[in-house]
Amino acid sequence: MSDLSLTVLGSATPYAEPGNPCSGYLVSSGETHVWLDAGPGTLAELRRHTGLDRLAAIWISHLHADHCADLLTAYYGALFADVELPAPIPLFGPPGIADRLAGFLTNGPSRSPVERAFAVQELSDGHRAEIGPMTFTAAAVEHGMPAFGVRIEAGAASLAYSGDSAPCPAVTSLAKNCDALLCEADGPAPSEAHHTPEDAGEAAAGAGVRRLIVTHVGPFLTPGDAVTRAAARFEGPVAYAAPGAVFHLP
Repeated sequence: MSDLSLTVLGSATPYAEPGNPCSGYLVSSGETHVWLDAGPGTLAELRRHTGLDRLAAIWISHLHADHCADLLTAYYGALFADVELPAPIPLFGPPGIADRLAGFLTNGPSRSPVERAFAVQELSDGHRAEIGPMTFTAAAVEHGMPAFGVRIEAGAASLAYSGDSAPCPAVTSLAKNCDALLCEADGPAPSEAHHTPEDAGEAAAGAGVRRLIVTHVGPFLTPGDAVTRAAARFEGPVAYAAPGAVFHLP
C-alpha cells in the first residue's frame, strides 16, 4: 500500500465544467483524509470517498472562490444536516479566512458561528502541521494575495502542491525531490499570478521531482496541450489531474 494517495475531486478554473468541479483534492494516508482546496462542486465529489465527519482536516491554499467556495456549503452540511461532528473540523487557511466565511454566512445581527463547524488555524510562511501520519508544510507563494503552496509527507512519500502561483522559488523549494508536484498550468501566456505549462515543467525539473501532475488548466488550453507543453520542459512523466483520477505515492 502506498504512503500517500491523491484523489482529484476537480481541477477546472475559473468555474466548474460539466463533469469537472473547480480545484479540490483528497489527500489520504491510511485512514487519515484531508480535503485540499474546496472549489465549487468538490464537496459532492468528496462525499463519494468520505464524509465531513471523517475528515482529519481541510487545507485551503488561498481565498479565491474557485478554491474555497464549497466551504460555505460544507458549513451548512456540518451543522444543519445529517452530519454529527465529534469536534469542529480543523481548517487551515490564509489569514482572515474565518471572517471571510462569516461575512458571507451571517444573515442577521449576530455573526455566523463558523467556529462551531471549523477550528481555524491561519497559515503563515513555514507553517507546519502534523495531521495523522502526514506532515503539511506551507510556503507563501506569489499570487497577488495571501496564498500558500504546501509540501505533504507521509512515510517515504512526498507531494508538493503549488496552489495558485506565479513561478517563484518557493514552489521549487517545496517540491525539492518530491515524488510528485501537483502544479497549476493555467494559461497559454506568462502571468504575474499563474504558471504556464512551461513554467510547471521548469519547476518540476528544477525541483528534481519524479513526476509532474498538471492541474487548474484554464479555458484557453486543453489538458492535452498543457501536458505536451509541460513535457517539453520536464523529462519525467507528466499527467493531467483529470477529475476522479487517483495517484498513489511513492
